[in-house]
Amino acid sequence: MDQEFWSKQHKLKLNTEVVSSNDMPDAIEHRKKIEPWLSAIFQSEHLSLLIGAGMSTGLSYMAGIQAQGMGRLNIPAPFGDLIRRSADRSASAMERGEANLEDDVRIALELIRGYQILDDEDNFNRLVGHLNESLSVFIRSVLATEHSFVQKLSSANEAEQSQAQLALRYLNSFLLSFSSRAASRERLNIFTTNYDRFIEFGCDESGIILLDRFKGKLQPIFRNTRLELDYHYNPPGIRGEPRYVEGVARITKLHGSLDWRFVSHGKIVRELLPFGAAANHPGLPATPTNQVVIYPNSAKDVETAFYPYSELFRDFSSAICRPNSSIVTYGYGFGDSHINRTIGDMFTIPSTHLVIIAYGDPGDKIRKFLNDKNPAQYTLLMGNHFGDLKTLVDNYLPKSAIDRLTIKMRELQSRRDGFIQNDRPTAVATEILQAPQPTVNGTDV
Repeated sequence: MDQEFWSKQHKLKLNTEVVSSNDMPDAIEHRKKIEPWLSAIFQSEHLSLLIGAGMSTGLSYMAGIQAQGMGRLNIPAPFGDLIRRSADRSASAMERGEANLEDDVRIALELIRGYQILDDEDNFNRLVGHLNESLSVFIRSVLATEHSFVQKLSSANEAEQSQAQLALRYLNSFLLSFSSRAASRERLNIFTTNYDRFIEFGCDESGIILLDRFKGKLQPIFRNTRLELDYHYNPPGIRGEPRYVEGVARITKLHGSLDWRFVSHGKIVRELLPFGAAANHPGLPATPTNQVVIYPNSAKDVETAFYPYSELFRDFSSAICRPNSSIVTYGYGFGDSHINRTIGDMFTIPSTHLVIIAYGDPGDKIRKFLNDKNPAQYTLLMGNHFGDLKTLVDNYLPKSAIDRLTIKMRELQSRRDGFIQNDRPTAVATEILQAPQPTVNGTDV
């Protein structure tokens, strides 16, 4: 794709169609091509969903609340100046564009480790104290976004309540579109770089059962090995033939979470921290640097030195780097070098496919990533039209119910009303139901 394609505001690339324009796309016309294509991809043998900060930002905007940005750490001199300069250099070297809070945290951890090696106890303690204070502010600001969302959902003001409920409905519809796979298919794998719990909250509200590496009820503990546990049920009157429960997905939070805690002997537990907890909640730690499992964007030393960073990324690579696998990214700006390398490795397998849904491309990171990739292995929906959560759910994402119900409905309508359109709905429906499943890049879906 040439420079003219990338210069336009709205960009669309499907299997055989490449379109870009500054004019607002016609949703009705584009739906005829986009929705069936995504429906086929969503029924791939292996399906993964990577969610970035754009999801939380879009939800917050829709709900009318302030979203937590990824600004810079507020650490006083001389540490702050050292951290900022080094973070700017490393972000530029990794082609991340402008440095943000994650870059600052990574450099601060490296500097703390340096003072520890030098036995500089004074600077070590001072910097740890500053980092604890800055991370506490960040954690409380993320919780404040969750808290504002919960407050609006229960607000006495009907307009505010409706606004938040609308955002929640679209979040639920988005998640259900991906998780409503046939039970015989492998479970959807959800990956996210977000620290907040909007995904978990949406799954709870929509009835999606999440599987992760934690075990236990009162104090779930992180498992070093990923057991392929699942949910089954026994149909009435049938013994010895358990069926898979529908609406189950696996979730991996690649950069950690607000409610993950380090405890004694290197264990990691999930704290029972409510969604939208108050700033004075007792579950919030006093020293987040040593307790909260929040990891910055990847760098080689972080990948190898920090537990359980490598385990989480092993789950990511094993999920997408295999034949007949598809991954959809939403709200992810391709600013994490380790994630990008893993997705790049996926392209070496011809039957894999990448779908990028993005509101924009700050720093041209998406364009640079796709520069040397096989065009037949990726789909693009970019711009403030395709990347808008409401527009995406209303027009382009497959509905949560499998389309066989829609096909059956049209067939019944045509029989009862004697109404036969030019597209022969009854015949077409029969042909679709009886035809072999379509394929995406060699994937039987």
